[in-house]
Amino acid sequence: QVQLVESGGGLVQAGGSLTLSCAASGNIGTMNVMGWYRQPPGKQRSFVARTTRSGNTNVADIVNGRFTISYDNAKNTVYLQMNSLAPEDTGVYYCYVRSSIYSNDDYWGQGTQVTVSS
Repeated sequence: QVQLVESGGGLVQAGGSLTLSCAASGNIGTMNVMGWYRQPPGKQRSFVARTTRSGNTNVADIVNGRFTISYDNAKNTVYLQMNSLAPEDTGVYYCYVRSSIYSNDDYWGQGTQVTVSS
């Protein structure tokens, strides 16, 4: 089993910044991909960003240039630095891990709320 604990969400004004953290524990030895999805109110969950342990990253076009994902191997923690936040970024942000990019053996965190006020 894998446990994921997210933190860092909150309320921020448009144009502000937040950094989300997701700490992984448990049987994470085979989990090589960590990332984030988000779910705006009334909408489906959508991909935000992912990284591999080796540092290969991918960021959704809609947040590219504003959001940065990084991974601390020593802490087994993935970060999502979010800059120039807009009200459209509001939603619940979920951390996930999986063994590889194309696998479906996902583990998910409980989600952290991000609210951007205009």
